Amino acid sequence: MQTHRFTLHPQTAFGTPLVGDTLFGQLCWGFVRRFGNDWLTDRLQGYTKGNPFLVLSDAFPQGFLPLPTVPGKFWDESKEDRKKLKKKRWLPVEEMESPFSVWQSCAYNDAEAAERVLKQNHADMKIAQEWLKRESIPLQTLRTQPHNTINRATSTTGEDMFAPYTQTQIWFHPEMRLELYAVLDETRVTAEELVAVLTDMGQSGYGRDASIGLGKFEIKRDETFSTLPHSKDANAWLTLAPAAPQGLGFDANNSFYQPLTRFGRHGDAAVHSGNPFKRPLLLAKTGSVFTPINSFEKREFQGQGLGDLSSARPETVAQGYAPVVGIRMEIPR
Repeated sequence: MQTHRFTLHPQTAFGTPLVGDTLFGQLCWGFVRRFGNDWLTDRLQGYTKGNPFLVLSDAFPQGFLPLPTVPGKFWDESKEDRKKLKKKRWLPVEEMESPFSVWQSCAYNDAEAAERVLKQNHADMKIAQEWLKRESIPLQTLRTQPHNTINRATSTTGEDMFAPYTQTQIWFHPEMRLELYAVLDETRVTAEELVAVLTDMGQSGYGRDASIGLGKFEIKRDETFSTLPHSKDANAWLTLAPAAPQGLGFDANNSFYQPLTRFGRHGDAAVHSGNPFKRPLLLAKTGSVFTPINSFEKREFQGQGLGDLSSARPETVAQGYAPVVGIRMEIPR
């Protein structure tokens, strides 16, 4: 398996967060559109048996990874306000070799991460500095967008299904850049094939309301990227996407995560299958830490592929895998 890094430049608002399992689901439809259903069926052989052809991460602010989800006892004591410390959730990649206990103090909150990305990517540094003097730049902004449905019998809105409603949209700063990691089995899918389908997705839109212009982005592959960073003498894995760790033999006393219930729906043509809903999934959120019971082995991903999700389309699978980085977690005595 080989890991590749891609830089995403959002062009519009998004209706759906850029998370690994959702990206994988839409990419599967993209593979079908470009290469055909038989092509995808062949690549999914063994997917639920620990043999994925592709594993995707969430999209993170450029130059950052998620701060591990661990109890506060793992971090050095700090005089900084507790509420401010809890907002620090982005670890600069270059801090991976720092002692684990200082990672929280090295981490950035959303506004600090956005400021760093803006400085890296703004064409005119003087303009960027002026921006930052005037206001704090959020990593992303949530806004509500009004919608309505017209009753063709009355040519107006009304009640029940015709009542006006609002939906949340995710907006990024024009200079925001996000990084996506993809672990590939290059005997089954090449980086060029993945770039082609990601480009298709960026042009047509990702997630909810793509049909009305949301979820568009430009994508660029980092040709100089070699592999994800791994801490020296690593003894645990940090996940970069929601994962399904159930039954994989991790050390329960030294593994930490927040649960996530995913209520999925079919996309693309399967929306019209008569039953678009999938069975709920229980996952561990991005930023989870899993420690093996036995010796640590370097891996590019952890988790498992999930099946038996849909009565309408029994062949449906979900990404319960996540790209991982090895970390040296110092367990307090």
